[in-house]
Amino acid sequence: MDILDYAFMQRALLAAVLVGVIAPAVGIYLVQRRQALMGDGIGHVAMTGVGLGFLLNTSPVWMATAVSVLGAVLMELIRWYGRTRGDIALAMLFYGGMAGGVMFTSLAGGSTANLTSYLFGSLSTVSESDVTAIFLLAAFVLVVTLGLRRQLFAVSQDEEFARVTGLPVRALNLLTAVTAAVTVTVAMRVVGLLLVSALMVVPVAAAQQLTRSFAATFAVAVAIGVSVTIGGTVTSFYQDVPPGSTIVLLTIGAFIALTALATPLARRRARAQAAAQAAGDPAECAIPATRGPESTVGV
Repeated sequence: MDILDYAFMQRALLAAVLVGVIAPAVGIYLVQRRQALMGDGIGHVAMTGVGLGFLLNTSPVWMATAVSVLGAVLMELIRWYGRTRGDIALAMLFYGGMAGGVMFTSLAGGSTANLTSYLFGSLSTVSESDVTAIFLLAAFVLVVTLGLRRQLFAVSQDEEFARVTGLPVRALNLLTAVTAAVTVTVAMRVVGLLLVSALMVVPVAAAQQLTRSFAATFAVAVAIGVSVTIGGTVTSFYQDVPPGSTIVLLTIGAFIALTALATPLARRRARAQAAAQAAGDPAECAIPATRGPESTVGV
């Protein structure tokens, strides 16, 4: 049985590759900003967009994109001005998004079962219009994350320093939030709204186990993302298991494997550095002890 003989699997694999590329591409900035759970919050808000799509008989992907972008902007505004009550406002936004999705779906004459493919991903329901929307949205995400990588990296590392250098910090923060929202809606057909945050964060965390620079972390994280989305999609087809959960479990497995691989390497590097310090070798003593994109000052 050739998996590519089926048109729905061709669409699913194409969507999986696009999601595997853009989710870590956005996630690396969220990890730097210590907003790893932002994707999860946006996923809750996007449920309202899916429900509105059903109610208004329009594309749930595009409607979810519009609603999640609005939600991401509100999250940034709350972060700026929320002060002590910001966490309560965010909680209301997240839970209101979930409730709105269920309510609008019910008003459209459907049931919560209609939301299942959007919450946890579904291979057979990825249509040609979905692929078109995913491709266009993914192109936008790549243009932002690659074209503005230096500016986004600077803001993610130190907002005050970026502001002093003349960068439009608030505009870049909003753009990051909007890009994350678009990524969530792109990934919901493959991974699902409730699991997409894992694909944005865990590949980056796995890549950090082995890499020291931003560029290397970016490349390895994207490679992991593409590998697990393809692997999870193929496994889902042959084993008849949910694609979203399969992809996330493979991602966590990659993190565990790379952590196990990195631990002895880190110990060996530490011993080499200690020996170099004892021998007075300045070149070896200059080796940084930290890993991941935090240890680099450039892109």
